[in-house]
Amino acid sequence: MRRSEDRILTTHVGSLPRDPVLSDLLIRDEAGEKVDQAELKRLGERAVRQVVKQQMACGVDVINDGEQPRVGFQTYVPQRMKGFGGESKRPRSRDWTDFPGYAEFMATRMPRRSKVTNAPQAVADVVYEDLGPAEEEIRLFKASLKELSAPPVETFMTAAAPGIIATTMLNAHYDTHEAYVFALARQMRKEYELIARDFILQIDAPDLALERTVLFQDKTNAEFVAIAEMHVAALNEALAGIPRERVRLHCCWGNNEGPHVHDIPMREVLPVLYSAKVGALSIEFANPRHQHEYAALKKHKLPAEFMLIPGVIDTTTNFVEHPEVVANRICEAVDAVGDRERVIASSDCGFGTFAGYELVASDVVWAKLKAAREGADIATRRLWGRA
Repeated sequence: MRRSEDRILTTHVGSLPRDPVLSDLLIRDEAGEKVDQAELKRLGERAVRQVVKQQMACGVDVINDGEQPRVGFQTYVPQRMKGFGGESKRPRSRDWTDFPGYAEFMATRMPRRSKVTNAPQAVADVVYEDLGPAEEEIRLFKASLKELSAPPVETFMTAAAPGIIATTMLNAHYDTHEAYVFALARQMRKEYELIARDFILQIDAPDLALERTVLFQDKTNAEFVAIAEMHVAALNEALAGIPRERVRLHCCWGNNEGPHVHDIPMREVLPVLYSAKVGALSIEFANPRHQHEYAALKKHKLPAEFMLIPGVIDTTTNFVEHPEVVANRICEAVDAVGDRERVIASSDCGFGTFAGYELVASDVVWAKLKAAREGADIATRRLWGRA
């Protein structure tokens, strides 16, 4: 994994806005409707080419395929693995139950999106037999990279953590939640190994913070931390054999423009994150509810084997951050870590976590990524003492 050796590098968390037509086809396909598969494939290929070129045009150093062929960052899994069926009854977040006006507002903003609260559930042993769709996604990304006039600094591809799969596609088969999570880990290992051969593997694990206010909202913080520790243990089992420097881990409190008043503090989950066998942590810091969380990093220093990928641009509002603000956030991250080379500037979360769930207009997304690049250049001049 490349470090910011002579300048601050930039990246993002993974998902990027999809064309509305592609989103519609993905949503309908997930719902079991008959769609033109050739057209879905054509639009997916075109979308990957476009986002790859757009990232390069924005000056992003570490790029991916924008998750364009996927219906959701974790809900793609039932389309690739056997053992799922029916419908989960995922509880509503406390943001939605405690703020009904907010819940109504959000429902009207996104009347049609891919399955999240009603995703399939595990109804039999989960089995990952066919890696074909994952191999095809890798092929598409590689083909798009070959069309570039110059290569990016580095590339990555995302995959869902066992924990977030288990808390979205709920368990209706295994004896315990733990048994289900470890079963998922054994199967997802196949996809992890496949991705890590060609790209930096990013594990998306919002369950390590977000689920405190969703599936485990009835637990105490201590009880939730124990569950998160089990989720990381399962993840570590799935990552066995993959060098930690080939893996980065994303954790967040949910990509929604909500109150977030019940979010668990970072200081509670940071030791859990440090136990993951990865080489970098991607954590949101631009979120107004969590901009103060660098204090936790200063108290519990980032271990030497970790890099930090802090969110310096928000992914839920259409404000374009001023480059000076971005630079300030980067410098604060470097101060907390104590090493400029171990910081890569990023977004808080994905910009298109699910098909039909985009809170930021696509043209604003690209402006934000450009602002991240400009802010990283300002931070570089400050941190390296360049005029």
